[in-house]
Amino acid sequence: MPPYCKIAVIQLYVKAAAQGCHLAVLPEFHLTNWIPTDPRFAPLCDDWESYVHRYQALAKECNICIVPGSIVRPVSASPQDTSTSSTEPDGKPAPALENVAFFISNTGETLGSYVKKNLWGPTERAYLRSSGDSPHEVISTPFGPVGLLVCWDLAFPEAWRELVSRGAKIIIVPTLWTRSGASEAGHRQNPSAPSLFLDSMLTARTFENTCAVVFANAGGPPGRNYCGLSQINIPYAGPLVRLGTAAEGMGVATLDLAVLEDAEANYAIRKDLADPSWHYKHTQRIPAEPSKGKL
Repeated sequence: MPPYCKIAVIQLYVKAAAQGCHLAVLPEFHLTNWIPTDPRFAPLCDDWESYVHRYQALAKECNICIVPGSIVRPVSASPQDTSTSSTEPDGKPAPALENVAFFISNTGETLGSYVKKNLWGPTERAYLRSSGDSPHEVISTPFGPVGLLVCWDLAFPEAWRELVSRGAKIIIVPTLWTRSGASEAGHRQNPSAPSLFLDSMLTARTFENTCAVVFANAGGPPGRNYCGLSQINIPYAGPLVRLGTAAEGMGVATLDLAVLEDAEANYAIRKDLADPSWHYKHTQRIPAEPSKGKL
């Protein structure tokens, strides 16, 4: 595992390879946005595999690892799909899509993937199938053990704890987080509530798990409700790079992986998690080997 990793978080477009980056991370829904009621949305999702193959070719051509945000695919395309019913127990139509993040190596190989577990609000839950109670798996990568989460997973410390207890040192979070993430009441209390939520959670997660957090959020033109704020966080320092606006852009930082070991030596979070007498051991799953799965 190399001691340093140069990472780019990209709020819409790719220029990372030209800056010598080892890893490029894009936002959630970056290919299609999230407009499931649009009649063009489902056909685009049907073509999910061609997008993955193009990113595999791009990663190999540029000699760079890529987490291409998230890509929506039909549930029927999932290797884990064993469903036989098109309806839920309450009679409502079963979600036909799932939201997937992939880790693609610089050789063009898909080293692992993750289906978004914690879905945001009734709209996502109507169209997307969660990965439910399946475990959070850690992926073996050229930079060491990596965990993938997506957007609203950020709000659930249990997801982070599971990844960290399984050995993840870097956790990557593609996101489409907009200012509408706070209600009207929330905006009356604090117009900057969505930004405060993101900055607070990202800082907390990196400290409380002695891990690096790579957060790539969507950006776009003014007036389109984007939050942006893509950033790379580590213990002690907080953000190594932070895109402070919602505009399209790219932030690049060199991650010194030794800092994670220094933080762990100080806080001993992982040590306590691994201790059989840890007070909250009952909340953990049995650790598994890092995933080396394909599509």
